[in-house]
Amino acid sequence: MKILIPVDGSEHALHAVDYVIKNGAILKESPQVLLLNVQWNVAAGNVKLFINQETINDYYREQGMAALQSARAALDNAALPYQYHISVGIPAEAIAQYADQQNVDQIVMSRQGQGGLQSLLLGSVVNKVLHLAKCPVLLIQ
Repeated sequence: MKILIPVDGSEHALHAVDYVIKNGAILKESPQVLLLNVQWNVAAGNVKLFINQETINDYYREQGMAALQSARAALDNAALPYQYHISVGIPAEAIAQYADQQNVDQIVMSRQGQGGLQSLLLGSVVNKVLHLAKCPVLLIQ
């Protein structure tokens, strides 16, 4: 079973990772875990006039690795193999697209992420993933 866990670096995202670790044992075979962090595209407008693409890519990589750090540590401690990927774009769309590209069997994600005002203005990432994903989505509280 191929499971995608979107991770935004929040404490809530770790609940989904913990769920997969604890419940992976009930599966007949060890799940193939994919971690995904999506970075918002900051290189819009005139940003590229002042900052080169390599610097922007380094920023995405640093922020993505920081967001993935706790999830990776938890999976390493559980000796559960995984792959990780950092994407750039609109989180819900990137999550659904990556799940489709990787032929994921299930997306396991927290009902809450970093949220805040951005979530109110842009709508819930979870709600959008539920509408866009072609595979089942399991929400963890």
